[in-house]
Amino acid sequence: MAFGKWNGGCGIVVDDFNFHTLILKGMRYFIIAGEASGDLHASNLMASLKREDPAAEFCFLGGDLMLEQGGTMVRHYRDMAFMGFIPVLLHARTILKNMKDCKQALLDFNPDVLILVDYPSFNLKIAKFAKKNLKDLPVFYYISPKLWAWKEYRLKSIKKYVDKVYSILPFEVEWYKDRGYEIEYVGNPCVDAVSSFVPKYEDRGAFLKHLNVSDRPVLAILAGSRMQEIESNLPVVLKAVSTFQDHQIVLAGAPSIEMSVYDSYLKDFPSVKVVTGETYELLKHSDVAVVTSGTATLETALLRVPQVVVYKMSGGKLLHKLKDLFLNVKFISLVNLITNRELVVELIIEEVTEVRVRREVARLLEDDYRQQVLEGYDRLIETLGKEPVSDKAARLMFARLNGQIA
Repeated sequence: MAFGKWNGGCGIVVDDFNFHTLILKGMRYFIIAGEASGDLHASNLMASLKREDPAAEFCFLGGDLMLEQGGTMVRHYRDMAFMGFIPVLLHARTILKNMKDCKQALLDFNPDVLILVDYPSFNLKIAKFAKKNLKDLPVFYYISPKLWAWKEYRLKSIKKYVDKVYSILPFEVEWYKDRGYEIEYVGNPCVDAVSSFVPKYEDRGAFLKHLNVSDRPVLAILAGSRMQEIESNLPVVLKAVSTFQDHQIVLAGAPSIEMSVYDSYLKDFPSVKVVTGETYELLKHSDVAVVTSGTATLETALLRVPQVVVYKMSGGKLLHKLKDLFLNVKFISLVNLITNRELVVELIIEEVTEVRVRREVARLLEDDYRQQVLEGYDRLIETLGKEPVSDKAARLMFARLNGQIA
């Protein structure tokens, strides 16, 4: 029986046997996730890596979900997540200390691989440091920065300091390829989340009974999870959809927003119901939705609810001009970005008016147009694929680290 070569920290591979049975010791994974969403995705990746590599060791900058998977936490993301010029300026000393501590932890842990999760302003600096100070260390990027939208100049750093990018958006493969860099599409986490969703209520009638309202078609509002999004979008949307009196209007409340905030907007709309922590349940039983741009647009499509996308912010026409100058994309919703066409209507900034929102919702209730959107959703779902994203990413990373794939 011939033995293969020694594979880094993983062990010896025997050619004729199952690879997983021959791991002598686990690999050491250093992972950086600087935001709440990154904590979620990284924790799922860690769980999948442990299935590939049961003796895996982790050191990370992240959050509570990653901590649940085990390992050593260097810094919590809540001590790192500073956005905008002023907050960054005010916390410059903290940011520099985080960077210094991360670099030292990386050297002390001496990992077999560095895995970066989005958060490019911090992560690309660490990638550069890793390549200069741990020269043979593989660097993987899980969930690519949105270079296709803005700051394309960061591609130079990725080409220089990152060995492989694992993307969750299929159109990124072609975007990177056109610029001379090969990446791997591993699926989208929204597909995993929607696929694993189990409704509490078997039909719309049961769901509306739970809300203590009569059974009629449901019009859902997903107004965002940030206060600024709610302040800018919800008042207009409420006025626009209030004329659809044959529909029960239900607002998806964000867990981070106090109910008193919603109550202040709903004083003139007493029939509107609010549900918190039940967004998928709401969409499952909805006929149509008005959705603030973000991940929610993709989740709404995966649950096959025709939608109009709205995104309004203070600044109006000036912001629209800035968007045209600095953003390199035709669309703002993930649905349209992935399909590369306007499958769902997007109303942006000054386009978000009562008249426009009302008109687009009415169109979505027309059978022919509605069917056209649903057929587009089916093609979108096929494009995204079905294999759990964290499992596929972990499988490909582990195989690459052990020389099974180039």
